[in-house]
Amino acid sequence: MSAIPEPSTEAATIAIRIGRVRPTLTRSHQQMADYVLAHPLQAATMPIDELAAAVGVSIATANRFARAIGLDGYPMLRAELVRGFEAMLAPIEKMRIKLEKPSSIGDVFAAALEESQRNIAATREALDPAACEAAVQAIVGARRIYLAGFGASGWLAGLLQRGLDAHCDGVHLLAGVAGASYGARMLPRMGEEDLFIAISYPRYLTDTVVLAHGAYERGVKVLALTDGLHSPLVPFAHWCLFAQTENQYAANSESSALAMIEALTSAVAHQAKESVKTAARMTEAVLPWLHDSSRTRLAPRSADAAGKKGDAKATGRG
Repeated sequence: MSAIPEPSTEAATIAIRIGRVRPTLTRSHQQMADYVLAHPLQAATMPIDELAAAVGVSIATANRFARAIGLDGYPMLRAELVRGFEAMLAPIEKMRIKLEKPSSIGDVFAAALEESQRNIAATREALDPAACEAAVQAIVGARRIYLAGFGASGWLAGLLQRGLDAHCDGVHLLAGVAGASYGARMLPRMGEEDLFIAISYPRYLTDTVVLAHGAYERGVKVLALTDGLHSPLVPFAHWCLFAQTENQYAANSESSALAMIEALTSAVAHQAKESVKTAARMTEAVLPWLHDSSRTRLAPRSADAAGKKGDAKATGRG
């Protein structure tokens, strides 16, 4: 599987700047360069005195390092690093701002629920009927379906598998105990008659993007469940279903993503053949495990059997 191109970011620009002048850097400047390249996120969030202390150099040396790589000073170095990590730092900044405002627990509950409502409403407003139709037809017509989602999206992928299992044969969840390597081993089995569904929202995981790219290169049809056209999954997807996932206290709100998954599985059930018969067979299969107040199934079957034997012996002695 060929590697996907690295995104063009300001953090990458800093690395290029360092690479160009590294042979001319002093020993202390090289120490600064090594730290910035190894810990770009920490460097982006540190004031100059903390960074200098972490590297073991003076504040003046930190400023001179920034100028040595072609910047006006440390503030510009930090600004460019921060721009490279805006998407990653945004949830932290939003949480900091919210926590600075006095709120009761009830207020937080209400705000979170209202935000979920706004996300779902925005997702509904932005629905592309043609994309929805194409996604459902791709699922119904696929020979096999592979679901890729890791981190929080792994749970979403599991719920999507549960929803599709009743109506589709050969639904494979790639988020297992082996991690992304299991998905990589499955790539050679995929073909043009299969469908690869990639699920990823900010902050996007590289594993999902790499696997989606690998499937795309093999001619496998790819459906992306993500948050917008800026998502790194979009270049490798034949169809996309977008959900707004803004969250004031975390990187994402999974509620709208889950609502999209439930809408998708509902549409598949509507389109699939013999959906009613399938639902009836499924209900019959799980009936023994469903609680019903009119039927007592709390006692183990072995206990029931033992009780019946005891009753029989007592009857015989009588």
